[in-house]
Amino acid sequence: MSASVEPFKARRIYLVLRDRIAAGTLPAGARLPGEPDLAAEHGVARVTMRRALDQLAQDGLVERRPGVGTFVRGTSALPPTVVDLSDVLSHLKEMGRRTEVRLLSFSYVTPPPAVAETLHLPPGEAAQRAVRVRRMAEGPFSHLTTYVPARIGRTYSEADLASQPLLVLLERSGLRMGRARQSIGATLAGPELAEALEVEIGAPLIELTRLVQDEQGRPVEHLRALYRPDRFSFEMHLQRIGADGDRRWSPMAPSEAIPASEEQE
Repeated sequence: MSASVEPFKARRIYLVLRDRIAAGTLPAGARLPGEPDLAAEHGVARVTMRRALDQLAQDGLVERRPGVGTFVRGTSALPPTVVDLSDVLSHLKEMGRRTEVRLLSFSYVTPPPAVAETLHLPPGEAAQRAVRVRRMAEGPFSHLTTYVPARIGRTYSEADLASQPLLVLLERSGLRMGRARQSIGATLAGPELAEALEVEIGAPLIELTRLVQDEQGRPVEHLRALYRPDRFSFEMHLQRIGADGDRRWSPMAPSEAIPASEEQE
């Protein structure tokens, strides 16, 4: 086998395992199978499997204990970098109406510790987890993983979520959304994400994590969204405010934003 193929295979396995850790499929503390079993599972040589595990260890996602095994360390909480997009909740509802959704999974699970903490869930309490892909006419543009406290998730069904935006279902249950906090970054598409979004393995993706709260400030939804940058982007209109010597940029309300035709002049 060509030596140039092995690094590519190791990278592919690394991305598969990294995505599973990020999604909580491989929870923190879990012991991975031994190298021979993992190599057989992925159809590669042990040296290729070792390269993938070494990369996971370098990134702090697993801990390799000689003579004991390889254990998942999990992912750390996102840094507190917050991007507040104007009128975000109204935008979400409109996006849900204008696009098609494919529901990939619907289940009740114990969420990853970082998600449980964000949702203020006691240890071991279940959440409703859903994975969806949204499409426009050109094809898929987003991969969405949501966690909702089980007591709220039971107010809607799998069929409901397959046909209606989650935000609409939450409001139907009697919740009134108050605010949202979100962080935006970037990541690479692992094999499963690449297939779902119809991109190459390792393609860049916009990564957004959002926490939605009701009017009392109680968390009601945790979202991890991955977007194709060629089909989706974020925009914010800003204005300068404040007295001289203390001027700063501030988001504008949608009604105050400059029309696109005027921006180009």
